[in-house]
Amino acid sequence: MTKTEVTKYKMILEAKQAELEAVLRNREAIAIEKTPDALDEVQHAAERELAIRNLDRESNLLRNVRSALRRIEDETYGTCMHCEEDISPKRLNAVPWTAYCIRCQEMADRHRERFDSADLFEEVATAA
Repeated sequence: MTKTEVTKYKMILEAKQAELEAVLRNREAIAIEKTPDALDEVQHAAERELAIRNLDRESNLLRNVRSALRRIEDETYGTCMHCEEDISPKRLNAVPWTAYCIRCQEMADRHRERFDSADLFEEVATAA
């Protein structure tokens, strides 16, 4: 990867980091609001849950962006952390904070799905 390409990705990642940091500072949506109406309270709880999930997703993304910026500093950016092959430019353009090539990411996703399904099965079996 050329120095120009690395600089381009670094600028993209820094912009994304600033955007995410600004979003994560706003936590008004997770404030607990009390209302006399039970239906309003249920609605607020659902909205709060959605806001919490969004904050969690954005926090994970920020962690990934910061990790990618560290890899740029370590000069390991653009190399898959699992198989150590180069990550395709097409993938880096789509997901500049990725740490894995598409093949390794698909394997990790399949493993995570099986793990999540096993946990779900265990929870259902325990509850029964």
